[in-house]
Amino acid sequence: MTDLVTHIAIQERMAQGVPPGKVDESIVRRLWWAALETLQEDILLPIEPSRGLWLAAPLPALYEPRLLKYLKGWVWAPDEIENLHSRQSSLLPPSRAWPIQGTNNDSMAGCYTRLPLREDDGDDPLLLILTPEVQIALALQGEQGKRNLLMRSDPDTLSDLLHMLDLRLNQEEPFQARELRQALADLGQLESNSQVEKIFWPRLSERLAGMAPSLTLQTVQTNSLNEQKDNESSSEISLLEALTHEIRTPLATIRTLIRSLLRQKGLPKVVLARLKQIDAECTEQIDRFGLIFNAAELQRQPVENSMLARTDLGEMLQILYPGWRLQLERRDIRFLLDITPDLPKVLSDPERLELMLGGLIERSSRGLSPGGTLSLLLRPAGQRLKLQILSQSPNSVDNRSAKSDSRSELGPVLSWDPATGSLQLSQNATQRLLASLGGRLTRRDGGLTVFFPIADVA
Repeated sequence: MTDLVTHIAIQERMAQGVPPGKVDESIVRRLWWAALETLQEDILLPIEPSRGLWLAAPLPALYEPRLLKYLKGWVWAPDEIENLHSRQSSLLPPSRAWPIQGTNNDSMAGCYTRLPLREDDGDDPLLLILTPEVQIALALQGEQGKRNLLMRSDPDTLSDLLHMLDLRLNQEEPFQARELRQALADLGQLESNSQVEKIFWPRLSERLAGMAPSLTLQTVQTNSLNEQKDNESSSEISLLEALTHEIRTPLATIRTLIRSLLRQKGLPKVVLARLKQIDAECTEQIDRFGLIFNAAELQRQPVENSMLARTDLGEMLQILYPGWRLQLERRDIRFLLDITPDLPKVLSDPERLELMLGGLIERSSRGLSPGGTLSLLLRPAGQRLKLQILSQSPNSVDNRSAKSDSRSELGPVLSWDPATGSLQLSQNATQRLLASLGGRLTRRDGGLTVFFPIADVA
């Protein structure tokens, strides 16, 4: 039997004809994250592929549910959970961690076939996606200080990669090799799209320009006080984006591992309960820091209102309500939902709004002591819908709520509430983020009120 084809050999084939890289590990990881977002959001999603396949290592690199729904996947992953956590924690995209946020991830549990990762496969990530319209391979490769992001879409390279992967599967998993061949046959005639490379690199550059750069010393050539303040604010935003990346990535990895354990049968009830609790806590913090990242990103580059779409706010609240109720019940807080039936749709951004609503629930409930009540009401208000979040303490006077105005601003995005010890979005950042989602925030005694424009009227 011939030697088993390793992922390192596949990456070396991808590197043929490509100049060696000149960057370190931290920079090449940023390239990888941006490449994953560019491939999925700028190349694949616009064509709405209804069939295809993907192969990845050492973690699932595909995270978009609209792609996972239709594409068949294979993932080489290590057997030991400790290895997965310690060696691969920086491979998940920081702004879109897998499993998918805001969805029922159990439905995504079977979206790929897991294969054994060998020690001699190395740690560098690899992703190959094939659809009838787009075929592309991504990988990281190179020694320390000479790291490189590889992107290949030429037919010759892709043909060689598929041949090598077929040899690998045929030796270790013959059944999966047949499955891969059948999946390729089902795709039919593949069209080599010459536009992929023209789209990929410019879009990648744009994403990198918006990501938090490495902290470097720069010589200030001007004594302008305003410019100095702008630079300081920009540095704060960059640092905040970098921190949210670093916090969310290991949390997403832990959550992925927990969910892999939850799929095992025969777990003791106490272990199952603890795992579900860890999963919920990770999700809450991932969403929380995701909201902070969105606010920081909006501070750097405002979003146009033209991106808003018709959104059924009432249906969204009903879908999210069970998860929020469980989250608050863990803190002994009662959660009530009251929605007027047959409400019209509003103008907003459904994906970002879901995260924002979770942030408002967390913000409004943070100062409530056990035994309190949080109420969510959705009512018509002329040409708008009025969303109210009201908090009620179990006592006649809520001392914590009384101190809520004592929070201090920590730059343009964050505020610190000494009464609860919590770090939250600042009032300005919250208003800006809601405005980008079509909402107008007002603070009133006992809670928050957000007005959303009705879609048909707007």
